[in-house]
Amino acid sequence: MADILTLRCVVCHRDFEPAEVTYTCPECGEVGTLDVLYDYRKLATQVDRDRLSQQRETSIWRYRDLLPIQPEDRVPPISFSVGCTPLYDVPRIAEEFGLAKVWLKDDGRNPTGSLKDRASSLVVARAMAMGYPVVSTASTGNAAAALAGIAASVPEIDVIIFVPATAPEAKIAQLLVYGAEVVLIEDTYDVAFDICMQLCHEEGWYCRNTGVNPFTTEGKKTVSFEIAEELAWQVPDAILVSVGDGNIISGVYKGFFDLYELGWIERIPRIIGVQASGSAALASAWQQGISGVEIMTINAHTIADSISAGLPRDRVKALRAVTATGGAYVTVSDEEIIAAIPELAQRSGVFAEPAAAATFAGLRSAVELNILNEEERVLLLLTGNGLKDVKRAQQSVQGGIRVSPELDAIRAHLRASATRRSVL
Repeated sequence: MADILTLRCVVCHRDFEPAEVTYTCPECGEVGTLDVLYDYRKLATQVDRDRLSQQRETSIWRYRDLLPIQPEDRVPPISFSVGCTPLYDVPRIAEEFGLAKVWLKDDGRNPTGSLKDRASSLVVARAMAMGYPVVSTASTGNAAAALAGIAASVPEIDVIIFVPATAPEAKIAQLLVYGAEVVLIEDTYDVAFDICMQLCHEEGWYCRNTGVNPFTTEGKKTVSFEIAEELAWQVPDAILVSVGDGNIISGVYKGFFDLYELGWIERIPRIIGVQASGSAALASAWQQGISGVEIMTINAHTIADSISAGLPRDRVKALRAVTATGGAYVTVSDEEIIAAIPELAQRSGVFAEPAAAATFAGLRSAVELNILNEEERVLLLLTGNGLKDVKRAQQSVQGGIRVSPELDAIRAHLRASATRRSVL
């Protein structure tokens, strides 16, 4: 295992012993999320990169030696299917956008359909080790589904979920199918987040809330381990990540940071955050040079529910991920996100939910703004499966015209359809 050297506040940089604090910095409050840091020099002597690549485990637990979990600790059974998601080389997209290379990392292939299974796997494992009977989270859907699905395989843990009542019906149904206690809050995600946090403190539940629990980042960082390993430790020049609360982009940065500190990669890729224009607190702060501590709550509104956040909870880390790597933030409209769903699918075969498709819309924006150049090798991180929000996918396409079952009518329809496509 990776022995934790310290938990360090991202605001005041104060160090804490692992047993000294559970969530955020006591001095800085919720904005003071914590970095989980290791003795990298010692760890480099204990874990061999080549030997790791030779093992047969095909889940995030192939990186167990780089994660904060004891050898004797149990992990949730379903989490052995989490991670090792496909990475696709898509020359068609690279050629269209004038880039040297484009890859897609499809994390919608995780058991509950999103990257957030990675964080929930590690959080549930730690809850099991610490003897918590209840784990709770607030979510717009994916983090909740990940927690409910992972914990469903652990009978000694109950799950309580707080979700905005406006969350997509498919995501709410998924929670109920897994047997979680689901509380639909008639308000925003940010309100649900605060309610969950308060009840976890008062009731003694373990809180999985994004960013506030430092081990969410540690689970999500495994996606960077996989990207580096799948590309023979030659990392992309740039990675595009859709951003809401800021925890996924923080995890992407942390994974590459760990690998760099271990000496396993030569550099950290530039990280480009993509936000919906109606939920762009981090993009605005980056553009204006405002620190994470100074970010104020906005009235967030976007059809991409997974990246809707009025006050990004991991905002300091999320800004650091971009500034420390020489990256950037870009924004895309809801209309561009909707259009990106079929555009991405028809160029790659990957069906992405709105928040994941936003990275494809962000790629177009980054190229137009000259943030990316033709010599760069670029990876798009796709965080969720399109079946998570079928309603939005239906809005993005037209077709399926009814035709009588006579062959002549069908042939006439197909000829007309082919003519329309050739005109377009």
